[in-house]
Amino acid sequence: MDEFKVLVIEDDEDILELIVFNLEKEGFKVLTATTGEEGYITASAVLPNLILLDVMLPGMDGLMVLRKLRGSDLTKNIPVIMVTARTEDIDVIVGLELGADDYITKPFSITVLTARVRAFLRRLSRDDINPVESNEEDLIFAGPLIIDLFKRRVEGISEAESLTATEFDILVFLGKKPGRVFTRAQIIDGVKGDDYPVTDRSVDVQIVSLRKKLGSHGALIRTIRGVGYSFRT
Repeated sequence: MDEFKVLVIEDDEDILELIVFNLEKEGFKVLTATTGEEGYITASAVLPNLILLDVMLPGMDGLMVLRKLRGSDLTKNIPVIMVTARTEDIDVIVGLELGADDYITKPFSITVLTARVRAFLRRLSRDDINPVESNEEDLIFAGPLIIDLFKRRVEGISEAESLTATEFDILVFLGKKPGRVFTRAQIIDGVKGDDYPVTDRSVDVQIVSLRKKLGSHGALIRTIRGVGYSFRT
């Protein structure tokens, strides 16, 4: 994966040094920025494969940077993992609403962080290195939608409405078992694994955004009051 570029936007020098050291050890090319303005300019000029974005930045904060990234045709599809303090739940919610693909909380395990980065870039590697047609086992037929696990795409919705990584994973999780009702905790465990820091509100935000991007098919995801969500049969 040494062909992949990761941009780290972080103003804490110690944290920045730790992240850079470990990502370079994994074989990634790492670019850095210590302010939001510098980060946005670097992202627009270099077009990295992935961005690690701290929320608390001097000047232009991380949420403003994310808003500008998603508003630019050059950078709108670059995966962004937000890095936020554990107590800043509102930042997580706003970040997800703005289109962040994932988030990790401080203090974080560097092992977890590098694993998240590898997972995102592995998806890119699979599409770029193996641009072939998907096999039947890679497809989930969920009502009028065809979910392609190999290409991580959904046929049946506008191509312009690209799903974030988490939105896609939630759709896959629900679409695999239509009719079954899942709690928010079960959804996040199934998508992210156990002990992933999340709140009910952040799951709801993802579902609202997913429904919006599904357009006329948004009603396929049902809200079960007091319980959670399910995919219509």
